[in-house]
Amino acid sequence: MKTTLTINGTSHDLEADARTTLLDALRNHLDLTGSKKGCDHGQCGACTVIVNGRRINSCLTLACMHDGDEITTIEGIGTPGSMAALQDAFVRHDAYQCGYCTPGQICSATAMLEELREGWPSNVSDSLDAEVRLTAQEISERMSGNLCRCAAYPNIVAAIAEIAEDKT
Repeated sequence: MKTTLTINGTSHDLEADARTTLLDALRNHLDLTGSKKGCDHGQCGACTVIVNGRRINSCLTLACMHDGDEITTIEGIGTPGSMAALQDAFVRHDAYQCGYCTPGQICSATAMLEELREGWPSNVSDSLDAEVRLTAQEISERMSGNLCRCAAYPNIVAAIAEIAEDKT
């Protein structure tokens, strides 16, 4: 099946089986290996990418479903020579340890901060319509779909909190 994917601002024509997941298309067909295959069941978040501004588990969606969508992977957020502020905060706060989950964590946190700016409440927000205070509990809840087997959670929360504070 032919699909055109717009990834990190670049159009890619993909010829792949209709059953190819977005994650497998990124990694195996387009050589964008930043997104990781963790559980392949949507439970760990290592494969998180941003599609049309919203974070998704790329292992749970088919590539052909995203024809014409705007997809952002970790490669589109920053590079080693030009890191995004969130990436820099992860490095400074040692929020990556083994690094396997880090691309998914950063993609998820990037989209989560946008959700926060749009006023989306979470399960632990005090109110559905009041401005959300980004506490450690609030960050943890909003990032709960991204697991870190190294248990770098306090450092991840600190990195996100620093960037959220800078953007408010």
